Amino acid sequence: MDHLLYGVAYYDEYMPYDRLDEDIRMMQEAGINTVRIAESTWSTHEPQNGVFNFSPVTRVLDAMHAAGIHVIVGTPTYAIPAWMVKEHPDVLAVTAKGEGRYGARQIMDITHPVYLFYAERIIRKLMAVVHKHPAVIGYQIDNETKHYETAGANVQLKFVKYMRETYGTLEAINHQFGLDYWSNRIDSWEDFPSMVGTINGSLGAEFARFQRGLVNEFLAWQIGIVGEYKQPGQFTTHNFDFEWRGHSFGVQPSVDHFAAAAPFDIAGVDIYHPSQDNLTGTEISFGGDMTRSLKQDNYFVLETQAQAFPEWTPYPGQLRLQAFSHIGSGASMVAYWHWHSIHNSFETYWKGLLSHDFLPNPVYKEARTIGADFKRLSDRLIGLKKTSKVAVMVSNEAMSAIEWFKLPGGVIYNDVVRWMYDELYKMNIACDFIQPSCTRLSDYELIVVPALYAVSDEALQRLNEYVRSGGHAVYSFKSGFTDEQVKVRHTAQPGVIHEACGVAYSHFATPNASAGLTGKLFPEGTEAGVHTVRTWMEMLVPDSAEVLASYNHPQWGEYAAVTRNSFGDGTATYIGCMTEPAALAVILRDTLQVAGLWGEDQQLSFPLIVKSGVNRHGSTIRYYYNYSAESVTFQYPHGAGQELLSGNPVAHAEELKLEAWGVFIISEG
Repeated sequence: MDHLLYGVAYYDEYMPYDRLDEDIRMMQEAGINTVRIAESTWSTHEPQNGVFNFSPVTRVLDAMHAAGIHVIVGTPTYAIPAWMVKEHPDVLAVTAKGEGRYGARQIMDITHPVYLFYAERIIRKLMAVVHKHPAVIGYQIDNETKHYETAGANVQLKFVKYMRETYGTLEAINHQFGLDYWSNRIDSWEDFPSMVGTINGSLGAEFARFQRGLVNEFLAWQIGIVGEYKQPGQFTTHNFDFEWRGHSFGVQPSVDHFAAAAPFDIAGVDIYHPSQDNLTGTEISFGGDMTRSLKQDNYFVLETQAQAFPEWTPYPGQLRLQAFSHIGSGASMVAYWHWHSIHNSFETYWKGLLSHDFLPNPVYKEARTIGADFKRLSDRLIGLKKTSKVAVMVSNEAMSAIEWFKLPGGVIYNDVVRWMYDELYKMNIACDFIQPSCTRLSDYELIVVPALYAVSDEALQRLNEYVRSGGHAVYSFKSGFTDEQVKVRHTAQPGVIHEACGVAYSHFATPNASAGLTGKLFPEGTEAGVHTVRTWMEMLVPDSAEVLASYNHPQWGEYAAVTRNSFGDGTATYIGCMTEPAALAVILRDTLQVAGLWGEDQQLSFPLIVKSGVNRHGSTIRYYYNYSAESVTFQYPHGAGQELLSGNPVAHAEELKLEAWGVFIISEG
């Protein structure tokens, strides 16, 4: 990529009348230089079995090429046509809820041979038409792919084969997965039961791992087909998404993003977030940090919101703030879902860049300023390289395990991940994401480990060695508790990391209203409510560890809540309870200071967010974002440079005023 991509998803097939030329004129006016097409319209391009019509695709390709607009073509495999289900109803995924029904997208069994036959055929037919077209710069493989909970008889058979290949014997499986319990023992491969009804969390979590593997296989299979046609300079990508809570929230339960992203040329992502008074930038940062970490490189935002829901219609300035927030996290592309607002069906009120009347509106007009700035500044903003000293370790396996054993109140894995990540974000700590399998831990000065509940001894021993060699680790509660088969370790908790953490515990409780924190980090006079403990508390008994906080509780006051241990040349901090965010901020701030990571950017904090990196010319680029409705004033702490949006010079220690929902981009030197 030699320039920033600014784009939209575009479906000429959805238009109520022919307006391709007018759409292109308005795109050019807005600085749109890229469109995504084709991935949602299989039934348009194959209206009957074996009858193909790609004229809508070639019509758009020709028009976009004439206008100088790039095209990313999607494989149209995530929404199957009605004729396929009529002829082969068993292509619908059978899940724990029963047989599927036609209507929604993403309802098929991605392992079904009939579905795969038709999917390969439509991909090859489409690729034959588009792969040499000069407008095409790359391919989006499928769309927000997941396993869709497929668990029918064919998938169960595949799982039995997987278990046999992975564990060898039924005796090993019975032992490692604790199947003597409640007479769940299996003594014949033919008797291996469906996982739909299992009560065994170890087997259930293993089945979830297997299902994630189906996604990896499906995407790699499509990449292989597309690779037979892909021309030099063209790329493959995919729009990964996240756990959804009305917006993008946390690690995706159904996909191991790291494994699934491996065969792609460029990692891509869909990021949606609260807006208006609830716009904080946290989801933009979380999604960006996660996707950048997949390949340790720049990435594409293939979908984000323009207007969308009524509660997301952005305030003036927010669309610009959002766009440059993606770029500051390392994105090389920002694209909206989608160009226009659809006039009927499921997403009628998920509004695009244009409203239903197709006329210029305030959001479109603001997009024009973004497109102009992207074009003008592209050479200085493209390819931002970011080096993080802090990593957050996340695990799909730990997530699956905790799903079986939720914390009180229904608290799950991503609640803990976001509890820790959000405080780092608000303190302007740049983060990567890594997995327990990561072998380059020494790249980081601090590793934050949220609720690593299920994990191998080997991964924990690597973390111990990381600390011994001078690294700093922060563990939350429920870390190291079980092995990778979700079998509770029969040593003192927190298991293997007890060696580095210098603390142990044997019992835990749900805190009541009287539970709080006291001690070194929470002396008398701490603001009321800050030290409150909620959800979970482990009764920590220090061995060699220093007590940073104890429980302020009439019965549990003898136990430590937060400890830190010097181990070799590094330190391990263990947080044995879930706290209010403000209390966690106190703990993390102290840890960052001990690790020598409290710098000039940490003198600023939310709502003033700082991102930085080095551009391809070797210049440091610093982004300052104001996520509030009030202007903020701050002293610029770095070397002299130029604010790129205004062109104004900026001096070291100069006092700067950033307007509500505003952004500064300063090139240092």
